[in-house]
Amino acid sequence: MKTAAGLAPPLGSWPTKPGCRFRVWAPEASVVAAVLLDKTGQAFAEVPLEREKDGYWTALTEKAGPGTRYLYKLDGPKGMLERPDPASISQPDGTHGPSAVPEASFSWTDHDWSPPALDDYVLYELHVGTFTAAGTFDAIIPHLPRLARLGVTVVQLMPIAQFPGERNWGYDGAFLYAAQHSYGGLNGLRRLVDACHAHGLAVALDVVYNHTGPEGMDLSDFGPYFTDFYRTPWAKALNFDGAQGDHVRRFFQENALFWVTHAHVDALRLDAVHAIVNTTPLPFIEELTAAVHARAKELGRTITVIAESADNDPRLIRPVSKFGWGMDAQWNDDFHHALRVALTDDRDGYYADYRGAADFPKLFTDGFLYTGEQSTYRKRRHGYPQGHTPPARLVVFSQNHDQVGNRMRGERLHEHASFSQLKLAAAFSILSPFIPQLFMGEEHAEEAPFPYFVHHQNPELVAAVRKGRLNEFADFSWEGTPPDPQAKETFLSAKIRHDSAQKGKHAVMFAFYTELLTARRDLSPFRGVQAPPLTTGWDAEKKLFFLGFFPSPTHDSAAPAFAGLFSFSDTPQSLSLADPPGTTFSLADPPGTTFSLADPPGTNPKAHIIGDSLETANKHTRKNTWTNRLDSSSPHWDDPDDPNLFRTCFTPTDPESTASSTDPHIPHELHPETKIHIAPWSALLLARRAS
Repeated sequence: MKTAAGLAPPLGSWPTKPGCRFRVWAPEASVVAAVLLDKTGQAFAEVPLEREKDGYWTALTEKAGPGTRYLYKLDGPKGMLERPDPASISQPDGTHGPSAVPEASFSWTDHDWSPPALDDYVLYELHVGTFTAAGTFDAIIPHLPRLARLGVTVVQLMPIAQFPGERNWGYDGAFLYAAQHSYGGLNGLRRLVDACHAHGLAVALDVVYNHTGPEGMDLSDFGPYFTDFYRTPWAKALNFDGAQGDHVRRFFQENALFWVTHAHVDALRLDAVHAIVNTTPLPFIEELTAAVHARAKELGRTITVIAESADNDPRLIRPVSKFGWGMDAQWNDDFHHALRVALTDDRDGYYADYRGAADFPKLFTDGFLYTGEQSTYRKRRHGYPQGHTPPARLVVFSQNHDQVGNRMRGERLHEHASFSQLKLAAAFSILSPFIPQLFMGEEHAEEAPFPYFVHHQNPELVAAVRKGRLNEFADFSWEGTPPDPQAKETFLSAKIRHDSAQKGKHAVMFAFYTELLTARRDLSPFRGVQAPPLTTGWDAEKKLFFLGFFPSPTHDSAAPAFAGLFSFSDTPQSLSLADPPGTTFSLADPPGTTFSLADPPGTNPKAHIIGDSLETANKHTRKNTWTNRLDSSSPHWDDPDDPNLFRTCFTPTDPESTASSTDPHIPHELHPETKIHIAPWSALLLARRAS
């Protein structure tokens, strides 16, 4: 990894040898100066800035260095003002205090770090303030070995830009270049990133470029950052396409480059890009993505750009050469909504658009469910009629901060689903060809809620937030009153309970997630363009969804095959290998394969068990060695006190078979007549490799 030497951020304050450089964009000001403050907050010097081209102002001085607090004094349309730096990298006294010159240097140890390929992404979304009791970057570090052991490859931080007070989801960031001081500031973030890299974990950062926070910093004091032509659901829209809009765009693009350059972040998740209005031929997001990718090349790194978008628009991830925006991946809300309806039969609000498991075949085939069809909830067509979006470019989840936190009480899925349904939801998302994302705590069936919380200083703003939260639930028939977002108790209720995470049912769930992620890692069909053809099927009567990857002659003969069965039924189901749900062929002879799933007795071995079962399986000379990777035998699947995750659920048909029906490590011969029994709300994964 190349160093960031010579890549000082072009805006804000930055240490030099000797002294410090100040630079700010204030095109309408006639005078700009940096007012330097001592430890008591009293001014001890005033450094005038010189005007440059396009309304930028700059100064070099030896009177300031790391830690020096300062304000900008400027004379503009609003009169003479003293304000913090809009590109401040350090706000030690919060959003209402002065800025401080940051530390430029850091003793990095990740010189040989290389992030995982997108095909290997397993995202873990966490909120810094509630993930630990201390709520800091440093407090996360002791938990990294557990996340690595779980099978996570990317730690995704919810927004950490300086926000008002000490409690916030992060989407009210007022100083976008400053890491939240109560979390540990820039150096605290650097320590966390460096430690993540040491444990083989990449870091993704959630950034917000569709609005700025409502308290603590008004960018309009410095220039035309906002426009009156549009408005977002949260605040004024940013001026990305009006007069002086190129410089507004640069402010936000440089922010993205700052995090990847000076905090070594490996990926950026761009919040709600559908809420960014930009009518120019070159979209702001396309330009930002290109700038990030160019910086990655300059640094000799791979940096991934992920969009959160509600538009189902594949143009975001199409190459620029094909008139796309060139992003690397985007969120897929359709997956969550269809899965939620299948598990809980929710029908309120936007869930009215989904049928549940019956939506899965199209979802897996096209990537998105809505590709131009009429939406009942939106009362218009939704999505782009694009045909197919590669699942390997779409991020999916059974829970995330929005889908938990934007419920009335911020309750997690466990309050609406059984233990077996939680396991099914995990298996369905992790064993899909999409990019899986976990929400902090779900891997151990965390029971703490994640309600919305803030810590604003303005009483009128607090009242507006309380009213706004009530209005958000108008489309849902939920009863009760949401927790007070301003109350400290609401924030504290969201703290992850790590002390119980490795006990009882929580330990069982953690082991289950670990096995799922091990299976996903072992099953290389999930790896991008080398994936064998995907086969899906849905049996509406039995409520069984079938997902299969079968190598064709054009694929590597060593490629694995697997067949997944997911039961969304509340009664036990049985089927034979010759009758997978919704398919037109037998599992005994999938089309285009170089071997069948069920071989006749007496043939030579063609496969071996993958993963943790490999050593045990090789002790047996079996003819066909498929194994069940998951426990789906009733009643144990739904038993939170049973740690045995790996029972088989086959009815062997070979009279000479000596395989135990309760020992999954012994391979089973499978024939077209072999019966598979699957428990309610459970999953079965059959996997094997060709020899």
